[in-house]
Formats: sequence, structure tokens, C-alpha cells
Amino acid sequence: MSIDLHAHWRPAELIDALRQRDNEPRVFINEDDEEVYKARDGEQNIKQAFDDVKVRLKEMDRQGITTAVLSLLSEFTWIERLPISESLPLVKLYNNSISNLSKAHDGRFVGLCALPLADVDEAAREFERAMALSGIVGAQVPGNAFLTYKEADAFRPVINIAHKKKAAVLIHFAPMPGDDWPRVPKGTDNARRRMGTLDMQASLSANNVTLTMTDILDPYPNATMILHNLGGNIPFEIERMDHRCLLDTPDEELPSKRFRKANVFFDCNSLGPHAIEAGVRLYGEDRIFFGTDGTEFGGEWTNNALEIANISDDAKEKIRHGNAVRKLSHLATLADFGKAAEKA
Repeated sequence: MSIDLHAHWRPAELIDALRQRDNEPRVFINEDDEEVYKARDGEQNIKQAFDDVKVRLKEMDRQGITTAVLSLLSEFTWIERLPISESLPLVKLYNNSISNLSKAHDGRFVGLCALPLADVDEAAREFERAMALSGIVGAQVPGNAFLTYKEADAFRPVINIAHKKKAAVLIHFAPMPGDDWPRVPKGTDNARRRMGTLDMQASLSANNVTLTMTDILDPYPNATMILHNLGGNIPFEIERMDHRCLLDTPDEELPSKRFRKANVFFDCNSLGPHAIEAGVRLYGEDRIFFGTDGTEFGGEWTNNALEIANISDDAKEKIRHGNAVRKLSHLATLADFGKAAEKA
């Protein structure tokens, strides 16, 4: 049985609000007389564009997931990058809806709130408001806010709320308002692989270096900062980092030592057993969470990867469940692991 730290959600509660919009993202009747959700990447029939609670619960049961930590799906995060007057009402609607979902389903769902990103101080205020709602355990924020120390420094008001509330922050591959996106131009060969693996993993690696190899998190020890996909490629690149350090800056502490002791956490979404093994060797089994990217999308993949990974059974249980309980259970009710295991 597992707690899914990386479970994206498409909120049907936004439909009516998006129907009122004239610009993307919006819901409207297209030329084929279909009601569709329209974002930057095209149109989706409204019946397929939003998630259904009953369907998701069945998916979770099939994959042995007791609690899903819901976060806004990438194609919906454009509501966060709208001008503040448009963004704030939509993210509040989303955050309230996730809280209501959590209350209605007895610990099966908790949530990471969305934030209005055009104004970081307003984002911090909404984060603090959302943390007072039942079932909210933290926030999801875009990776471009942490590519370097300079960007992360501007995001301190948000990190500070996570510290004050002892909350989680999932840093997810995504742009800030005004960023060029996607960075891989349309028409490029292997665009999906370049964007969804090469660029994403490189971006996460940069986030990881910012959080681990600067002092940005020193004032915020209570914040649980989480990077998805094992924080990029660092577990495979750390030996080169150490080598370059020994050659170029031999008086500096080895990067591997800094990564091992950093107060940064990771999910193992979409990666295989060898990557999980490398992640455990570098970060330790206490800093990795189970993640699927959306239950059916990656549930079977992550379950299989953990099953065959050459790590201890104790490490597997910590990744599946124990680490999430340790870091989140003070913030919201999680589904009873024991009862769920008996039911299974």
C-alpha cells in the first residue's frame, strides 16, 4: 500500500468559471458543436478534460494507493500564470475544491494548493490562507522559480510560509509567468523526448543544485521541499560533480556530501529500479516518496520499479508509505494504512 505524492488532478469544479472566460484557458462550444476545454496545447472534449472522483478512487484501489496528494495538472497550471486579478479567484476556487474533496473522502485525498504566480507576495498570502483549509498539506510551484539562486531568492515569501506551517512544497517542471515555453520549439525532432525527459530532467537537476548547493534553505528548516523524478539526473551525475570538485575546488566540501545531508526530498515517479537504487545510494531511503504522476499513468510502472529495485524491504516501505506519513500526517488526515492493508 502506498501514498502517492505526485498525483495530478483536473478539477471539474473549475468548469463553470472557465465557461465565463473569453481567452484561454477556457471552456466553450467549438465549431463542431462540442463543449471543449481549450488551453495552449489544443482542445479537449469536456467529458475527457476533467477528472472524475469515482474513477480515480477505482484507479487508486487497483494500484494499492491509500492516499493521493493531489496537485494541479500541468495544462491547468496556466490559471496560475494569468494576471493576478484573473488568477487569484481561479486558484482560490481550486484550493477550496481540493479541501472539500479531502473532507468528503476520509483521508483518501489531500492536496497541494495552487498559487497566483504574477505576484509572489499574493502567492504567499494565498498559500497561508489555503494552509488553514482542511486537507491542504502544501503547495505546488514551478521549477523555473528555482533554476538559480536569483530566482529562488525572489520566491522566499512562499518558502517562508512552508517553513511557518511545516508544509510541503512540490517543485514541478513548469514556467513562471512570462517565460518562453516550451523551450523545445514545435517541429523539433523527438520533441516529446527532448521536452518531457531531457529538458525536464536537466531543469530538475538545476533546481536540485539551487536547493542543495546554496544557502537558500538555511532559514527554512521546517519546509519540506520536494523535487519530482528523483531531482533530475543528479544521482547519475554526482560522481562527475565530485571529480570536478576535486580538480577545480579541492578545498570545497564534496557535492556528494552536500546532497546526502540536504533538507530536500524527492519522489520516484516515472523512473525505473536502477534509478531508484541510485537515488537511495545518494539521498538515502528516508528522503524518497512514492509518486505516479496521476495514478493510472504511472502507478503500475512505479509499483513494478520498486518491487524489483535492489534495495531493502524496509527502504521500500519507507518510500511507499512511511516517509509520507512522517512528513505529512501532522498536516492532514491520511487514509488508515492498516485498514487499507487488511482490505487488500
